[in-house]
Amino acid sequence: MSHHILKATPKTVHLGGFSPELEPDLIVNSGDTIDIETYTGFYVYDQAPPEFLTPELITICQHLSSERKVGPGPHLLTGPIYLRDAKPGDVLEVKLDKISPRLPMGFNAIRSGWGALPQEFTESRLRFIPLDLEKQEAEFPLNSNIHIPLQPFFGILGVATPETNRSSVPPGNYGGNIDNRYLQAGSRVFLPVFVPGALFSIGDGHSAQGDGEVNVTAIETSMNGRDDTA
Repeated sequence: MSHHILKATPKTVHLGGFSPELEPDLIVNSGDTIDIETYTGFYVYDQAPPEFLTPELITICQHLSSERKVGPGPHLLTGPIYLRDAKPGDVLEVKLDKISPRLPMGFNAIRSGWGALPQEFTESRLRFIPLDLEKQEAEFPLNSNIHIPLQPFFGILGVATPETNRSSVPPGNYGGNIDNRYLQAGSRVFLPVFVPGALFSIGDGHSAQGDGEVNVTAIETSMNGRDDTA
């Protein structure tokens, strides 16, 4: 077994969906471990405070090639990762060993006409939310004395299918935008393999979320993770 590090760069992330046509960023064997970087906020980075930005994220947002924009969704995903000997009909097991925010800042956004109560919340709104990584909590709204415990997880874990330009927005039997807040560190995810190598991608980090994204976002956060693949 080997250990790998997969940094998030314009060459190792893709935007908006899943595609079997993407060249893998990393080739691993069953049982290998991977430290993975993920970023979020492709479409809002130009409105973000300095605490949300890194030189790497700015480079990704400004220089991501058209070939890495593979679907209509808003999510930046790191990958795909190719698992040797994985073939259609197999099952990919992903063990989530560690999950932690990369930066002390996340965001929440309301889109007009979206969410559970579109008639009540008719205006779009973008809020950046500081994260206290030492206390593992976020105070929101600021100065409200309302403290939300951080429970980080990845909203998207998925594999490619034969379909090209599959959007990152809906979940499916391939995984995708599951947004299951219980998939925290220590969880295992099982995904069917549709194409050789599985072509697994991950992203859409959330620092905290309820049982669903009521306004279509959680506390969206750039995230680090350590995964085992089998």
